[in-house]
Amino acid sequence: MVEKITPMSEDFNEWYTDIIQQAQLADYSPVKGTMVIRPYGYSLWEGVQAYLDKKFKETGHENAYFPLFIPNSFIQKEAEHVEGFSPELATVTHAGGKELEEPLVVRPTSETIINHMFAKWIKSHRDLPMLVNQWANVVRWEMRTRLFLRTSEFLWQEGHTAHKTQEEATNEALQMLDIYAEFAENAAGVSVVKGIKSANERFAGAITTYSIEAMMKDKKALQAGTSHELGQNFSKAFEIQYSDENNELQHPFQTSWGVSTRLIGMIIMAHGDDKGLQLPPKLAPTQSVLIPIIPNEDSKSVVLETVNKLHEELCESYRMKIDDRDNISPGFKFNEWELKGVPLRIEIGPKDIEKNSVVFSRRDGVDGKNSISINEVSQKLKDNLDDIQSNLLETSKNFRKDNTIHVDSKAELIDTLNSTPGFVTCYWDENTSDEIEIKDLTKATLRCYLLENEGSAKAVNNESVEGKKAIFSKAY
Repeated sequence: MVEKITPMSEDFNEWYTDIIQQAQLADYSPVKGTMVIRPYGYSLWEGVQAYLDKKFKETGHENAYFPLFIPNSFIQKEAEHVEGFSPELATVTHAGGKELEEPLVVRPTSETIINHMFAKWIKSHRDLPMLVNQWANVVRWEMRTRLFLRTSEFLWQEGHTAHKTQEEATNEALQMLDIYAEFAENAAGVSVVKGIKSANERFAGAITTYSIEAMMKDKKALQAGTSHELGQNFSKAFEIQYSDENNELQHPFQTSWGVSTRLIGMIIMAHGDDKGLQLPPKLAPTQSVLIPIIPNEDSKSVVLETVNKLHEELCESYRMKIDDRDNISPGFKFNEWELKGVPLRIEIGPKDIEKNSVVFSRRDGVDGKNSISINEVSQKLKDNLDDIQSNLLETSKNFRKDNTIHVDSKAELIDTLNSTPGFVTCYWDENTSDEIEIKDLTKATLRCYLLENEGSAKAVNNESVEGKKAIFSKAY
């Protein structure tokens, strides 16, 4: 039985949790702060993996796997890195009934252990660039958790690369940011802004952090992916050196980049409504569900025969399901598949068969119910799925634009952040204390400086200099 979903307008957080549990994406684990990803949620993650893994391999990266446990001394090697992660570390002190000589950290990220291995593998300029990715789990001991968005253990991918020059490392970091942005928009149907993090929000140990930022339906920001230039910080800390073309020892320049299962949270909060999920066709585990309408026993065989034949024709090209359960009503099935966000429903009853047609019903509500000739189903299914995909992105893009306000003074920035949800843009002079002041007064953070800076103007926090265009917002 589908339970009532808390309306989004009543309590967005409850709405989000209701959808995750009722659509069977995930459930709470007995270990506080962790979650169980259920098959329907995991199949979404598999779609994310398949899409991105192909992109990574097309750009020359290879998958590897590194240990879950990291010697504590490794974490201590890069000072800024350990300072950034120390509050979140989970540490193993005993194993096999004995106290360990050196505590082991459960990986919060793998820069340290991977760079230990890079120091063994990189000896010559011919070994570069080294382009490695791993799909793994990580542990960051979060105090306040939320399913998919922030849990103590989560799934992700982390790319780690080494290059001869800083220019190559910069190009790599930006290339991966572009891949994340392309995924968000082309596959997930979510409009994103590409930007550079402020020093206050930068990844611990990086010299530059790039991010993609998306707006959720409660108008808060979500950091959906990051790509970091690490400079030579880790290569020096871990003594990674190679002989260049002149036989001189050099430290490589490095990057790291990653996205996680919070992308599933992004898809839920960017597209969902009070009926449930709205999944983009490119990632939906089921793109279309066939529902036989059987008013009586006399029509059962002919309807099921038509449904099965149609499924056989379509399942080679599309991810299809037949819902032929006979113990629940068609209306209940409609509600359940709407809750699960299936992009398109195909209904087939005896009257439709008489007219040699089926009924299309789109999850995004466009066009209501449409009668489609049975001979055109395959092409019309493709056309509708393509249109749903582009419609989700266009809706997301317009929502972000409609809820973005530009301000020209610091007072206006503070007032707008406190009174109006959404993104607030201004020209800003990098200043950590000013940034902390805004956060203290509004609970909003500087999400990023726009990568493609639009013009120039005096900074709202320092009118004596030209500022960089920045986005402030409350965020997840």
